[in-house]
Amino acid sequence: MNVPKGMKVTLKMARELKDYTQIKAANLIGVSVDTLGNYERGKSYPDIPVLRKIEEVYQVPYHRIIFLPLDFGLTENKPEPTQEGGE
Repeated sequence: MNVPKGMKVTLKMARELKDYTQIKAANLIGVSVDTLGNYERGKSYPDIPVLRKIEEVYQVPYHRIIFLPLDFGLTENKPEPTQEGGE
């Protein structure tokens, strides 16, 4: 399946829409499975030649791929705990 026109997707979603496992996608892109996993989790980012290969393999231009920041999921506003009982 291809990414719908104009839709932005995460790297993992782009891979899953092509119905590729991490192993198959990593082989097609020319990186290790660990490296691809790091790209998907935002632990590292591809350089330009690898990014071009990702575009080719997933058939998605880079400006439609969302790369997660290193602190993704850690920046949510969580409610402060309330104190029971008074002062």
